[in-house]
Amino acid sequence: MPIAFNRVYLEGAGYFMPGEPVSNEAMDNYIAPLNRMSSRIKGRILAENGIKHRYYAIDAEGQTVYTNAQLAANAIRDCLRRADSDLSAVSMLTSGSSGGDALMPGFANMIQGELAAQPMETLSVHGICAAGVSAIQAAAQGVEMGGHASALAVASELPSRLFKRSRFAARGYDADFDAHFLRWMLSDGAGALLLGNSGRALAGASKGVRLKLKWVHQRSFSGDYPVCMQLGLSADRAKGHLDYPSWNEAEADGALSLRQDIRLLPHLFDIGIHEYAKLVRDGWVDPDQVDHFLCHYSSEKFIPVVEDLMEKAGLVIPRERWFSNLAWRGNTGAASILIMLAEFLETREIKPGEQIFCYIPESGRFMAAYMLLEAEAVQAPAVAGASRSTADHPVNLAANPAAKSTSRIDTQSDDADAIAPPHDPDMAPQGLGQLLTELAAIWHDYRSRVWRTPVVRRLRRREFQTGDYLNWMENWIPQVREGSKWMREGAASLTEQYAPLAALIDMHAGEEQNDFQILFQDYRTAGGTVDNIDALRRNPGGEALNAYLHGLAATRDPIGLLGAIYIIEGTGQRIVPALLPLLKASLKLPPDAFRFLEYHGHNDEHHLARWLSAVELALDCDEDGRAEQRIVDTARRTAALYLMQFHHVMEGDAA
Repeated sequence: MPIAFNRVYLEGAGYFMPGEPVSNEAMDNYIAPLNRMSSRIKGRILAENGIKHRYYAIDAEGQTVYTNAQLAANAIRDCLRRADSDLSAVSMLTSGSSGGDALMPGFANMIQGELAAQPMETLSVHGICAAGVSAIQAAAQGVEMGGHASALAVASELPSRLFKRSRFAARGYDADFDAHFLRWMLSDGAGALLLGNSGRALAGASKGVRLKLKWVHQRSFSGDYPVCMQLGLSADRAKGHLDYPSWNEAEADGALSLRQDIRLLPHLFDIGIHEYAKLVRDGWVDPDQVDHFLCHYSSEKFIPVVEDLMEKAGLVIPRERWFSNLAWRGNTGAASILIMLAEFLETREIKPGEQIFCYIPESGRFMAAYMLLEAEAVQAPAVAGASRSTADHPVNLAANPAAKSTSRIDTQSDDADAIAPPHDPDMAPQGLGQLLTELAAIWHDYRSRVWRTPVVRRLRRREFQTGDYLNWMENWIPQVREGSKWMREGAASLTEQYAPLAALIDMHAGEEQNDFQILFQDYRTAGGTVDNIDALRRNPGGEALNAYLHGLAATRDPIGLLGAIYIIEGTGQRIVPALLPLLKASLKLPPDAFRFLEYHGHNDEHHLARWLSAVELALDCDEDGRAEQRIVDTARRTAALYLMQFHHVMEGDAA
């Protein structure tokens, strides 16, 4: 049965990746091939696991650059910095890892020493992937029981020291496949979480929300299965490394090689899904209520395995709600879920009521771990039962089907490049970082909500028909028609101090003034029956957006219009490329029925670069210091109105 928590909040999350990212091609500089078979094995494994970059705490000569304790300490420092907290306020430190730098003392104590931290309670969890969750659970229990107001959980791994070529010299640079396998799978890194009872707002992409830990559930099946992943046993698992006359002989016999028996792995996901089904049955989690699914898998090869098992159980969490950073952070074992959660909170905005469900399978001797977190508004009372989760009072959903909510469309695209903000705040020109960060937060919420609208939901479910496309364009054409008009009106309303900006907006409006004609031709090519463009009408959302932008354009110095352009051009450059392939796959229409979407998908990148120049001009000319806030406010309002336009598309008659 899960361990439920009523007053534990995630107050901070951080991570540390050592050195520079190492590509697949550069791996050999750190993890050199052992023999002629190495390259073949490497190619096969990398083709399946989907990892493109990882990090190593060793250098190209095999020397250790960061110890495991240093990795953990740096992750803790990052966590505390993001949470604006001080180590002196922490009274408990828990760690999870497959091994520290020394066999003893405990890893948590070594981390405490590395930090030169004050006296505190410590706990070291030794395990593999689920050890990080065990550390989180122990820290959470310390807070829940009132023993600690603030506790740190950290997980850190440094397996690269096991993989360097010199480790295999005693065996003549020979290794069986099981010992070879993990050399191309695992890498180094650390993640840390700060847990407490204050319930203060999270730092990161989300604003005004706190994250409550609802429950943690772990179950080991080691009594049912043989060892799958191990270090310290002979290849046949019959002899431990301390049973050899010397460690040299243990190393020569391969007892100090990290191995995984991949033939046993299918059992791991089978037991994991059965345990997940039990959690659903007992009312601890409802897949329809899960907004974000953070699944720790060692290889992308296992994604369809997990999906298939979920589908067979009738408990699918749509792929679009999944989040993983395996491709660019690598598989860091026990640290993976903490790094994943920290990066998720750093880059993704969450809203009050949204749930984050974490699944962590461990292949050592088979274990499954799960966590459920839920976002709350900061002003909400920090008491049990304040959120929508069933975890405080589980409901048997199997016995009471009415307790299930209706299935909700996913909130996140599976194409990260297609849904990223129009401008990356990390790449902002000097002075624009804060503005682009605020706009990115608006963007993520807008894109997420667009993904839930009936028109996009129908399209992504491959239920879209030509009539839907025509109806969409009938709503959209008159809205696009107005774009260059309100831009020119806005440029005309700019006073002399903004003359350079007015010229730039005029040029942009001139380029787009005939775009609606391309869209109308696409409509006719697709079979649209309205032959007079003036007969088309905006739907209520489009009408509201049009009225708002024309009204704003008529005011003195309407700098906020740059926020509107950010959302509108961003839709064309980010959302359209993600939807266009689905449109083409769903509709049997000629290529020239999509010219407008093709044009904007390619050309809006150029438009967005121009937008950045326009913003810099606007801020240079800004005398009252209000330009940034006006841009942000207009972007937020435009996103809401554009979203309304999306919502009304499937209503048929837009009049």
